[in-house]
Amino acid sequence: MSKEQLTNDIWRACDILRRDNNCGGIMEYIEHLAWLLFLKFLDEQEDTFALEAELRNEKYHYMIEGEYRWSNWVTKGLGKKKKQSDKRNTPEWDADTLMGFVKEKLIPYLASLSGSPEREVIAGIFGGRTVILCDSVYNLKDVLEIVDRIDFSNSDDIYTVSHTYENLLQRLGSENKMAGEFYTPRPVIRFMVEVIDPKIGETVYDPACGTCGFLVAAYEYMKQWEQTIRDRDILQRHTFFGQEKKPLPALLGTMNMVLHGVLVPDIQRKNTLEEDTRTAIKKYDIILTNPPFGGKENKQIQKNFPVSANATELLFLEHIIKKLKTDDNARCGMVVPEGTLFRSGAFGTVKEWLLNDFNLVMVVSLPPGTFAPYSDVKAALLFFERGKQGDEVLYQEVVLPEELKKFSKGNPIDDIHFRQVREIWQQMKAYQQGKGKKPEITEFSWFEKTEDLIKRGFDLAAKNPTTTEREKLPEPSVLLDRIIKNNEKLHQNLLSLKQKLDEGVKWDG
Repeated sequence: MSKEQLTNDIWRACDILRRDNNCGGIMEYIEHLAWLLFLKFLDEQEDTFALEAELRNEKYHYMIEGEYRWSNWVTKGLGKKKKQSDKRNTPEWDADTLMGFVKEKLIPYLASLSGSPEREVIAGIFGGRTVILCDSVYNLKDVLEIVDRIDFSNSDDIYTVSHTYENLLQRLGSENKMAGEFYTPRPVIRFMVEVIDPKIGETVYDPACGTCGFLVAAYEYMKQWEQTIRDRDILQRHTFFGQEKKPLPALLGTMNMVLHGVLVPDIQRKNTLEEDTRTAIKKYDIILTNPPFGGKENKQIQKNFPVSANATELLFLEHIIKKLKTDDNARCGMVVPEGTLFRSGAFGTVKEWLLNDFNLVMVVSLPPGTFAPYSDVKAALLFFERGKQGDEVLYQEVVLPEELKKFSKGNPIDDIHFRQVREIWQQMKAYQQGKGKKPEITEFSWFEKTEDLIKRGFDLAAKNPTTTEREKLPEPSVLLDRIIKNNEKLHQNLLSLKQKLDEGVKWDG
């Protein structure tokens, strides 16, 4: 099957599911398609594992056994030949038998699996939630036909399916604002992974992993150095860790990892902020994340952190600081709202802590609309590592194309927009390694002295020295503070005027 035909078939499966009474929304039909793809992929992988075990004169124990294997129940559900060598088709189940098997036997069986990390990953996908299932058995059969034709032993098919799945997640993020909170634009992710430069043997953690965009990109980046079976085992079982509070993104993220080739990702469905950072034991070499911001946490959650605050973005920053290993090479790349950079109080305390225990290497200011259409909050990227804070911090701005005032759904941020900041970073990296000159200041990149950042109260905001002659609008939070103060002043003036009128001569018409 050609890549184009396979891509078209997957989109046709989405159209079929979208017409179903149980799958009308984009979140529902992507979820349904995802778990079918997962089962088909796993079935073929298990056949491969069984063959490899046979060559080693070993017996392979299937994760999914007997009638619950895709090749067994789908063959009966569609009345197909189990193998090309079969002379006759298997008798086809009627509609009630197929739907009854999936709903009453298959899904409960998958949700109850245990006994190995692989089985627990499967149980995590199907347990503790209501799995989306077609209302129409005929829609289910049509989609099963499409998915069953995919050859996951073919590298081209695997690439096409994983690429199309990513496109589906992108559509989910752009068409559903609720889903946007767990989808980060892939150009942003790819740039961050390049800067952090993860290596085989290092652990990678995302405390708010969503659909696992950072972990998938890190795997794609790291596997270029895979040379041995041991390297493969490290990447498969001992490298990627994520936590996600909400069930749907945890499901989609796990499947995203599996479809990209990581069969045993350690994705936990839990509220990361419930962990007491003062007793945190598990630590990681690398953290890559875009944690939720703008939310509030209750006082019980706040007790888990040395610096009490209700803002989720600040609590995640504290969590990350505590979860990085104490090795000098431990490092982090994270997305923060720009307000985190300039806010004082508890924010200032944590930023002081950051500069004391880490080396803030680079701050990258992102243009308006980077996270369009689901968020207009202006954001920045922080890159820091364990070790003594350097004398300077590299600041950069991602430049908007001249014809745009902001990025949008129709004009999204792309890899090319990171070209300039990527080139400056490569120069900076070479300079740090003693292989080149220090990057020169440009219109959109400059250095801030650490002592100046401290003097201004740990205000880490990007203050481009070349834009002093241009009018720069205040941050939204600053404008809001001004509006609130002006309203309070107006309210006081109105009360004063009313008091004077009440004390004066009454108007008698």
